Amino acid sequence: MISDEVRAFATASNKAVLTTFRTDGAAQMSIVVSTPTEEGISFTTTEERVKYKNLARDSRCSLLVSKDDWWGFVVLEGTATLVTQENTSRDDYLEACRTIYRQISGEHDNWPEYDQAMLDDHRVVITVVPDRVYGTAL
Repeated sequence: MISDEVRAFATASNKAVLTTFRTDGAAQMSIVVSTPTEEGISFTTTEERVKYKNLARDSRCSLLVSKDDWWGFVVLEGTATLVTQENTSRDDYLEACRTIYRQISGEHDNWPEYDQAMLDDHRVVITVVPDRVYGTAL
């Protein structure tokens, strides 16, 4: 769970940098657009991306959420949960995808079309659940 303070910051600032770990232990970083959800801070990606493959193998990660000007940030260190078509019912999977979209972009013009795109793209909802939170924005 994240604090109300972190939730407010992550709602106002949705640009983030995710750090995962390669098989050799080296860090791999990715820029993502994120949003707070019930358990942590979430975003979507596809199953073909390195960040997903790294997290499927090793769920440890860090997520730095930053203001646009980089002068305020929050870091969540913890583990990632992965919501995929394979580990979640179709309805729950699509609702998780829709939740992320709504919180970042608002309502979609055509939800059935959106749902099909998520299925076709093999989108994954990733939530970073923190064990530790720190940063200059706190």
